[in-house]
Amino acid sequence: MLNNTVLLSDGGLGTTLEDHFHLPISHTPLWSARIILDAPNILQQAHLAFLEAGSRVLLTATYQAAFQSFERAGYSHEIATESMRNAVHIADQARHQFCKEHLDISPKEIHIALSLGPFGAVLAPMQDFGGIYPPPYGPRAYSDSGENTTSFGDDIEAKNNSVKALTRFHEDRLRVFTSDKETWDKVDFIAFETVPLVREVEAIRQAMDNMKEIISPKPWWITATFPNGKYPDTRQPGGDRYTPTEAAIAMIRQDNDLPVPNGIGINCTALKYIPELLQEFERAMDGNRKLFLVLHPNGGGGFDLSTQAFREPEENDRWAEDLASLVKEAKKRGWNEIIFGGCCKTGPSDIKALGVAFSQE
Repeated sequence: MLNNTVLLSDGGLGTTLEDHFHLPISHTPLWSARIILDAPNILQQAHLAFLEAGSRVLLTATYQAAFQSFERAGYSHEIATESMRNAVHIADQARHQFCKEHLDISPKEIHIALSLGPFGAVLAPMQDFGGIYPPPYGPRAYSDSGENTTSFGDDIEAKNNSVKALTRFHEDRLRVFTSDKETWDKVDFIAFETVPLVREVEAIRQAMDNMKEIISPKPWWITATFPNGKYPDTRQPGGDRYTPTEAAIAMIRQDNDLPVPNGIGINCTALKYIPELLQEFERAMDGNRKLFLVLHPNGGGGFDLSTQAFREPEENDRWAEDLASLVKEAKKRGWNEIIFGGCCKTGPSDIKALGVAFSQE
């Protein structure tokens, strides 16, 4: 798949657009996808900045893009479709522009990953970290005052209906890209990111199964988020959380005849939690390293769930050096194919430092 390769990817596109290009996109229905419509040239510049920093995997500005989020922002179904496809073309334009300026690098060496966030990414407030979904996707919508839960408890019918609804959501969004050959041909990877629920992992795998006769095969991955080092999903309302090992097993188990992703991993999680989480993922793999590993931790001081804001990094922050060391250790333990980079609060300078740190013996 990656042929014994380690690939450096980009960083947090949304926070880079805010912090480095000074675009006010937080707390908007479309977040980074808004720039597809408002400032496509700046979006291309952001992609180019990551390529100049050494990235060889670009994630598209489609993490929060779906018909629901465009509708909430006041845009039509047609504009939503055009915008989502344009995000892929903008990344491809950056790829070719970079290669024109760097003749020693081929466009084939730069990979475009179609970024697809969970259903929670299109909600307001966003629930990609919490997994609190309204019916039929979840038990009830998020409430500031009420009890919030990810679990249907013993209501099997409601849980099954949730999986069906989430499958439709992911399948409908995939079809935006697969139904246009020019767009689909530019995609190298499919990246399902920040998935906070075990049943949504199942829904994603079901959506990929439903489309297997329609789409040309592309390598794809699922990454989960672990705010404060814990998986958001619980078995029962108010009960124990699923362990990271159980989240990983949901991605790869083969007892349900669903396709297994080519890669699994962790994103949008503070780096300090990654070593222990990776150990739990490796327990799920049980020595099998045929899949590739994807690691996209947050930068800075991490995300504060209580304030819904990122903390400032500590003065002695060694994000690049620590992640580079972690990737090297993972490779020694048998992960032969690894895609690694950053998530929120990691910009081009962080990715450049990460590449330098990884290249050092």
